[in-house]
Amino acid sequence: MRGALIAGLALALPLPALASGVIDNVNGIAVDPNGRIVRFGALLIDDEGKVEKLIPGRYQEPEYKPKKPKKGQPWPERPKGLSFRMDAGGKTMIPGLIDAHGHVMSLGLTLVTIDLSDTTSLAQAQAKIRAYAQASDGRKWIIGAGWNQEKWGLGRFPTAAELDAAVSDIPVWLMRVDGHAGWANSAAIRAAGVTGATKAPAGGRIEMVAGKPAGVFVDQAMDLIEKVVPPPAPKDHDIALEKAQRALLATGITGIADMGTSIEDWQAFRRSADRGALRVRIMAYAAGLTNMTLIAGPEPTPWLYDDRLRLGGVKLVLDGALGSRGAWLKADYADAPGQRGLPMIPATQLRNIMSRAAMDNFQIATHAIGDAANSEVMDAIQELSETYKGDRRWRIEHAQIVSPADLPRFAQFGIVASMQPVHEASDWRMATARMGEGRLGGAYAWKAMLDNRVPLAFGSDVPVESPNPFPGIAVAMSREDAKGEPVGGWMPQQRVSFESALDGFTRQAAYAGFAEKRFGSLVPGQRADFVLIDRDISTARAADIRDTQVLETWIGGKRVFVQGQ
Repeated sequence: MRGALIAGLALALPLPALASGVIDNVNGIAVDPNGRIVRFGALLIDDEGKVEKLIPGRYQEPEYKPKKPKKGQPWPERPKGLSFRMDAGGKTMIPGLIDAHGHVMSLGLTLVTIDLSDTTSLAQAQAKIRAYAQASDGRKWIIGAGWNQEKWGLGRFPTAAELDAAVSDIPVWLMRVDGHAGWANSAAIRAAGVTGATKAPAGGRIEMVAGKPAGVFVDQAMDLIEKVVPPPAPKDHDIALEKAQRALLATGITGIADMGTSIEDWQAFRRSADRGALRVRIMAYAAGLTNMTLIAGPEPTPWLYDDRLRLGGVKLVLDGALGSRGAWLKADYADAPGQRGLPMIPATQLRNIMSRAAMDNFQIATHAIGDAANSEVMDAIQELSETYKGDRRWRIEHAQIVSPADLPRFAQFGIVASMQPVHEASDWRMATARMGEGRLGGAYAWKAMLDNRVPLAFGSDVPVESPNPFPGIAVAMSREDAKGEPVGGWMPQQRVSFESALDGFTRQAAYAGFAEKRFGSLVPGQRADFVLIDRDISTARAADIRDTQVLETWIGGKRVFVQGQ
């Protein structure tokens, strides 16, 4: 079974060999070096799998009209013909989409463990957990993710007792949808040796009830349980990676920034690439300094496997998430007086870690959601910029709640704002409750970033959200959720144009990973990564863009996904 799964799409699809060819009769949309839309009718691919030319109209075979050679000289050879030619039937072609912030292995593991992201109530989640446990007889632990008490309308965190009601005989550990809190049953809490006397580590919080652990562990406190959770085996990583790739390719994702790559993840990426099975381009950011040095050693790795894989940076996490009230704020949460969240890394340590990575030319991507966290990262970057010159492309991941006064500082220090439009659609009600109306001036502020000339890269934070980029494009344009709410958009002044939304998921996402000369825009000289879709998203309403279907996905001039196969 595993062998068949790992072989994956390569055996199922009619792939042309890597050779020159043309995709003709397309409604082509590319992105030029300034982020503007370019139209074309045919795409010429060279024998290295790169874009040779964008042709405005239909492709015409060059005529062979050689000049008569001088006496004694041979006639010029006839130019070699194309190895393949495909008529796309007028379908829309766009650049392969790039997710600027995702978690590849986490996506794959959610596809092989229990996923609660589709549950809409505590009772529904309990029933799904119970059924999963009954179908998984013999497991020593039940592992999963995706729960969201806000989506359940619970108004509080779930408890260990409520998880015990579903499964009580074996340990259960379930990550919240944002990855910043975990839910344990009593068996898991006992296995970890956590009691009412256990102190939460710095940057973490143990939810308590009647002097005992209530069942939810926030941010750094998750380590108390995770230290006893059995890690996935290498074969589990291999299977998870293949499943993740299939999910990404089916939604038109041809490249992704993997935020928080472990040495185990990297080894799985390399094993897949060595087999010729790594299709999605992965820009990896190591999970902290230890993984950074284990994977790359003294400097970022080169691009490997025809630009399929590179470890170029390190991912740091400064605060938690709004949903679990772990995001670090400058003032108390409006719905939880006395709580402001906590920094996970003390100020001096943050600067030391960033300096250690910067001195070896690793790019630094720092998770910051709350306004205090964003200000702290920018303060650190301002200080370090005096020492570390050049094109650093410091990244702030999420940048969800930013003080309006801090917005111009992104451009001042060349900081990339790596943001996820779908978070706004999921969070707008919760963000209003957490912050209050008066503190949202710099919340999910995409248009303000562009107005301040900040490089704006878009992603999904998969598996926190679906990897599908088309809802992300729709939300960026409309500020409305899947139900069309709120009508006209939440804080509609932060909407962006279609051109800017597509740019964020293509050219800017590549730029954020130092890859803009290699792929991302579908312009001559870049890798021929593109997607054929069922509609012209440049003229569609935002609500209709959500439903876009990917018909084919091509990477490096080779077809790697066909809908229905």
